[in-house]
Amino acid sequence: MKHDKAVVVFSGGQDSTTCLFWALKNFKEVEAVTFDYGQRHALEIECAKQIAQELNVRHHILNMSLLNQLAPNALTRDDIEIKEGEEDELPSTFVPGRNLVFLSFAGILASQIGAKHIVTGVCETDFSGYPDCRDAFVKSLNVTLNLSMDTSFVIHTPLMWIDKAETWALADQLGAFDFVRQKTLTCYNGIIADGCGECPACKLRLQGMEAYVQSLN
Repeated sequence: MKHDKAVVVFSGGQDSTTCLFWALKNFKEVEAVTFDYGQRHALEIECAKQIAQELNVRHHILNMSLLNQLAPNALTRDDIEIKEGEEDELPSTFVPGRNLVFLSFAGILASQIGAKHIVTGVCETDFSGYPDCRDAFVKSLNVTLNLSMDTSFVIHTPLMWIDKAETWALADQLGAFDFVRQKTLTCYNGIIADGCGECPACKLRLQGMEAYVQSLN
């Protein structure tokens, strides 16, 4: 892989930024792609821009506003409450088809720039019940992308089988712990770094960081 090129699906959050550092270590060339789908906080895109610029990574931003129109949810609507799923219900932050669309367009971009590898931060361990973060989905889509474009993409999921504490550990191993903590945006309320501390994303991130730091003692 050291001689290959990769595209990282990049939101500017903890997981995708950790994956970006992972890709920079493992591939000769890396480009990032961010999707503008009418996120509740435009700051997410600005954050991704700044990180890509600081790491000297070529950055593509694709307009996916149709996804907002088709799938209104708490990530794109101020009038929809952010809440976790109850009794087999999906969280209000689930965007139907998001990773299907994002990875498909990442594949199209990869084919245009000569990249054979696609990196995404989806995770089945801390996946919040999102069906499009599961390993089975990623493997299925990998086959579909290859058949649809008659090529040999490999979708990499460095975080698939690790929890948030282990994700912090990986960032630390990559020399990126402080960078990820201070410069990424995970918070559903649009607050960079440690966030609001109250939304589900912030709670998961903080619990993972505390668990990792405690493990060092």
